[in-house]
Amino acid sequence: MSDAEAEADPESEAAAAESTDRSPLSVPEASDLIDRIADNVARVIVGNDAAVEHILVTVLARGHLLLEDVPGVGKTMLARSLARSVDCEFKRVQFTPDLLPSDVTGVNVYNQQSGEFEFRPGPVFANIVLGDEINRAPPKTQSALLEAMEEEQVTVDGVTRELPDPFTVIATQNDVEPGRTYELPLAEVDRFMKKLRLGYPDRTDESEMLDRTAGRHPIESLEPVATTRELRRARATVGEAGVSEPVRDYVTDLATYTREHAQLGVSPRGSIALVRAAQARAVLDGRDYVVPDDVQTEVRSVFAHRVRPRTGSESGVDVVEDALSSVAVE
Repeated sequence: MSDAEAEADPESEAAAAESTDRSPLSVPEASDLIDRIADNVARVIVGNDAAVEHILVTVLARGHLLLEDVPGVGKTMLARSLARSVDCEFKRVQFTPDLLPSDVTGVNVYNQQSGEFEFRPGPVFANIVLGDEINRAPPKTQSALLEAMEEEQVTVDGVTRELPDPFTVIATQNDVEPGRTYELPLAEVDRFMKKLRLGYPDRTDESEMLDRTAGRHPIESLEPVATTRELRRARATVGEAGVSEPVRDYVTDLATYTREHAQLGVSPRGSIALVRAAQARAVLDGRDYVVPDDVQTEVRSVFAHRVRPRTGSESGVDVVEDALSSVAVE
C-alpha cells in the first residue's frame, strides 16, 4: 500500500480518531471540566455542593450511584441536571411493580415486512440512565441491570450488545414506604459505587430554591457545558492517577477491618471502587496522584452501603467510622 493510500485509508483514520477521542486530558483540563459541570448543576441544585461532587466523582470513576432519601428532596432533579450538563444521551426508567426486564434491556420484535426479528433497544442503551424509584420494581426486573452495571453490556436472547461509552446508572430509592417497595438484592447494591442521601435543605437554601423555581424552572434553560468526548478523556485522566503501594495497602486494611468486624464486609469490588473514587477525587483537587485524604473523603459513601453489621444497634457507617479510627495510615 502506498503512502497516499495509507493516508486515505478510512480504517486508519477511524483508529486515529478513536485514539484521540480517548486520550487523557491534562489534570488541570480535567479539573476545569469538573468545575464547569458542577457550576452548571448548581444553577438548579441549591445547597448540595458535596453531593454534586460525589456524583461527578462517580461518573468520572466509571461507577454508578444510588440516591436514597425521602420523596421531594431533589434526587431525580440532581440526575437530570447532570445529564443536561453533558451533551450525551439520557434515558429515564420509571420503575413500577409491573415493569418487565425487557422493558429495561430491550426486546426482539418480529418484522413482518422483512420476515426477520429486529432488536429494539431499551432505555438502558444511553450514556446516563436514571432508574427512578428502583425499589418499586420486583427483584427480577432489578436484576436486568446487573450485567449492564458490571460489564457495560446487555445480553438478550443469547446476543450480547455493547452499551454506550460512557455509561452510568443513577438510581433513586424511596425509603419511607417499606410495605410498597422491594429490598434491593445485595448483588445489585454492591454494583453501586456510591450511596448518598441528600437530606432536607437548610432555611437559607430552601428560600433560595423557592426563589429560583417561582417562575420557570431553571432546568428548562440548562445547556450542556461538556461533551461525551471530553467526559471520556477526563475518565482516562482519572484512570492514570497514581496510586502508591502504601495507599493501596491502606484501602486493603480498611476493607479487611469491615470483614472482621461485621456480618458482611466490603467485597474486593468495593475496594476497587474506593481506589477509583479516590483517583477521581485527586483529579478533582488538581493532582495526578492519590493521597490518604482522598481515600478518607470517599470511603464512607463507597463502603457503608456494602456493610451488614452484626447487631441492629450499628449501621454500616458506624463500622466504617470505626475502621477509619482504628486503621493506621502508613
